[in-house]
Parts: sequence; structure tokens; C-alpha cells
Amino acid sequence: MKEIIYNRNLAIKYAKKWAYKRNPKYYNYDKIGGDCTNFISQCIFVGSKQMNYDKINGWYYIDANNKSPSWTGVEFLYNFLISNKQNGPIGRQVQINEIELADIAQLSFDGKSFSHTLLIVNIENNTIDGIYTSSHTFDSFGRRLSSYKFEKIRFVHIDKINKL
Repeated sequence: MKEIIYNRNLAIKYAKKWAYKRNPKYYNYDKIGGDCTNFISQCIFVGSKQMNYDKINGWYYIDANNKSPSWTGVEFLYNFLISNKQNGPIGRQVQINEIELADIAQLSFDGKSFSHTLLIVNIENNTIDGIYTSSHTFDSFGRRLSSYKFEKIRFVHIDKINKL
């Protein structure tokens, strides 16, 4: 297996282009639970150029009816990134001071379950007020993380990309 570098700049460039509209190559999940993780998966894919087509533990999108749960589900994406050992992006949960551009943040609004995924697009400093994000469902680019009212937050750093 070969390791390739996650292109953080491409992921952010994609987020900027599509933050307020929808790429017609992907289904829009706004009306059936939200589009946030679908959008962040698209951003990560642009930066990684690798999907993982494993039917059970993968991360992929072919069409609206043929995709992995991790492509669109907040918890499923988190679990894929931190446990993936095969093809595609590999991440780990980190503290706020360890994040980099094009890493992700996930929010829990009720303190129990995580339900929103965001891409980090700018870091002025490693505080909630100094981090800026992009997302769908609550469409934004460059939105201050502190503007969200959340109970819990976690960050996932994309370490590397495996390519078979």
C-alpha cells in the first residue's frame, strides 16, 4: 500500500466553490436528514482522490442509492476515519491545538450524539473563536466555529491517505 498526501488546499478550494450550492454529481440530502457529512465527504475526497469500496467498512459514493453509510452519516464518517487501515483517508481524534486546515469538526447539539460535520477552512488561532468552518445544511464558508451553539465538539485530523 502506498501513502499519499492529503491535499488540504484542494479540499478547501472545493468547499469554497460549493458551500452555497450543490454539486450536481452528488445527491442533495438536505430534505432527508441533512447534507453536511455528504458535503464534507466530497471535500475530503477532492483532497484525497481515494475512496474505499469495502461494502461493510468502506467510504464511497457511486450514486444516491449506492454509497456507504460513512459518506453521509456523522458517526459513520467518524468511525471510518479513525479505524480505517485500508484504502482512503485515515484520521485520528485530536485536541483543538492539533488541528490543521481541512481537518473536520463534529458537533453535538444535545450533548449526547454528534449530528453535524464541518470542514476547517481557516485557523487564526487554536480556540473555538479563532477557527472558521464550512458546511452544508447550515450553508456556510468561513463561519466562525464559536457562532454555533453546541454542547460537545470533537476534531478529526486527517493523517494520511492510503492508496492500494
